[in-house]
Amino acid sequence: MDASMTAMVLDAPGKALRQERRPVPMPHGYDILIRVAACAVCRTDLHVVDGELPPHRLPLVPGHEIAGVVAACGPLATRWRPGQRVGVPWLAGACGECAYCLGGRENLCAKARFTGYDLDGGFAGFTLADERFCFALPDAYDDRHVAPLLCAGLIGYRAYAMAGLGRRLGLYGFGAAAHLVAQLAIQDGREVMAFTRPGDARSQAFARSLGARWAGGANDAPPEELDAAILFAPAGELVPQALASTARGGTVVCAGIHMSDIPGFPYSLLWGERCVRSVANLTRADGAAFLSRVSDGQLKTSVVVYPLAAANQALDDLRGGRIDGAAVLVP
Repeated sequence: MDASMTAMVLDAPGKALRQERRPVPMPHGYDILIRVAACAVCRTDLHVVDGELPPHRLPLVPGHEIAGVVAACGPLATRWRPGQRVGVPWLAGACGECAYCLGGRENLCAKARFTGYDLDGGFAGFTLADERFCFALPDAYDDRHVAPLLCAGLIGYRAYAMAGLGRRLGLYGFGAAAHLVAQLAIQDGREVMAFTRPGDARSQAFARSLGARWAGGANDAPPEELDAAILFAPAGELVPQALASTARGGTVVCAGIHMSDIPGFPYSLLWGERCVRSVANLTRADGAAFLSRVSDGQLKTSVVVYPLAAANQALDDLRGGRIDGAAVLVP
């Protein structure tokens, strides 16, 4: 096994990632050492790099949508064997003892740890992960196409479940998560309305190509009232707009880990038993349910592949809205 690896390192918020050669880490306890085959780039990575989320550790290797192969196992790790394919999500660990963990809501654990935020992540040749929080990957996907399922898919799936069973679903921000949720909703017989940056004809055409009934700008009114809306764009000003487009009794789900401040809005937008709620992280049960559902490979991931050394370019393209689907780094 290689003694050293390349990693893309964040030294301070707002700075570009720095390429570095460093030793391959050694697994301890329940750790497994994973040779990274692909790591998708999430908007949360962008929030960490840009300093919109306060740093938990520096220097840091970002990346939390990791597909790879087990290279070695710590002394307590018995679930996986070297050579097996494995996926690493955002949730890296939880205490297992608090009321949230015992109640099936480990995503809300105050001691939860997160990949590429509390622990070094997948923008590297190798990474460590707690085997208890990793997933087996569906054979129907190669590494590049499965990586986005590990956050855009998993947290998108949780947000989709929170949106309820209404027929018309609005998706604000048509990026990595939305392009997957749109397919789930259409498979379930629902109508999808896609909201993009104003004037973004390319993203609107992409949404329609996936089966969206309507696509327009975030400020546009849909042709019919929505039964629910999911906000993947981290723009607080979209919350009142989504409420204004949602029918009475509907739900607006805020699916990002970071969002700009929500401006004041009249109570009439909330009245009528409309609901605004957030989605925080994911649970292992979410992951098992989602990956089981998509194991047949019918959910298509659109990816733009970059070499690991081009991580800053991938982040900048994501920042500028120039990616349809998900960016994926390949060491």
